[in-house]
Amino acid sequence: MNLTPLRWHRLSFRLAWRVSGLMLVLIVLVALAGYRLPLWVMGGISMLSGVMIYGLVYNLAALRLTQVRNTLDAIDRGAFDSLPDKGGRAVDEVDNLLQQSLHTAASIRSQMEERERIEHYRREFLGNVTHELKTPIFSIHGFAETLLTGALKDKSVRKSFVKRIRRNARRLENLAEDLSVVARIEMGELAMNPSAFSLHDLALEVMQTFEPLATRRQVDLHQTIAEGLPPVQADRDRIGQVLSNLVDNAIKYSRENGQVEISARLLPGGRMEVSVIDNGIGIPEQLIPRLTERFFRVDTSRSRARGGTGLGLAIVKHILGAHESTLVIRSQEGSGSTFGFTLPTSAGSS
Repeated sequence: MNLTPLRWHRLSFRLAWRVSGLMLVLIVLVALAGYRLPLWVMGGISMLSGVMIYGLVYNLAALRLTQVRNTLDAIDRGAFDSLPDKGGRAVDEVDNLLQQSLHTAASIRSQMEERERIEHYRREFLGNVTHELKTPIFSIHGFAETLLTGALKDKSVRKSFVKRIRRNARRLENLAEDLSVVARIEMGELAMNPSAFSLHDLALEVMQTFEPLATRRQVDLHQTIAEGLPPVQADRDRIGQVLSNLVDNAIKYSRENGQVEISARLLPGGRMEVSVIDNGIGIPEQLIPRLTERFFRVDTSRSRARGGTGLGLAIVKHILGAHESTLVIRSQEGSGSTFGFTLPTSAGSS
């Protein structure tokens, strides 16, 4: 975009020249009508009119059109920081044009920043997926190669290697399933089917599922949800998935002889607060806002050793978002964590 201030001076000059010519014609006509004026007076009036018009046009239009030019030039160069947030009060069409150019600049800047954010997110996501796939794939390949080169005949190792291959294949399966769930939720393809159900009963089912893991890790898993609480209105399967993810994490990051509790309490306004509480290792405060990011782990090596895909809390966030709820995390490093959310009761949602 090669715009120079000379263009705006030309605008003022052309208008001044034409007005001067018009004034000269008028003076000649007046002179022909019988009102004779000295030649120098006629020339002076014509020239003075041109100068006045030049000044008026330059101040009323040319200077502000230069601002528009500078704005368009800044957009072309991507120099958005040099532009004001907004123009002054619009008093005429030129001001409107200036404000529109500033609005366009702000819109383009926002779109460019959003595109950069999406591109960064895409690169980071692809890198994370690739990284997550490498470990189990390399492990499966290594164990299979070892078996094929002679270990298959060794009864003492072949069963162990096959178990490891199966474990890594299950990890790949879990990763693919979690990625599918996140993608379907974000694309709106995973519909929620709300119904009234008992949190007490759902918590018992989740506890039964994770009792073996809690026993192996010597963690006391219990629930304190009263049977008399009103039912909640939500998608039972998906809330079960939320509780399962939270309980699974709480057990995995608990200390030996630790405790994990599922609790619920009725809030004013007809909503139920559900919490999963542990007295485990806790989370550094500065990392809490990042916990629901895909593949984010507080401790990468320990997280992978515990078998997680790094997508559990991202799935939880999306499911709760589809229920118009948010995940609230309270934690203190070394003193445990509380992961909570709220759901409407069937009475409160009716």
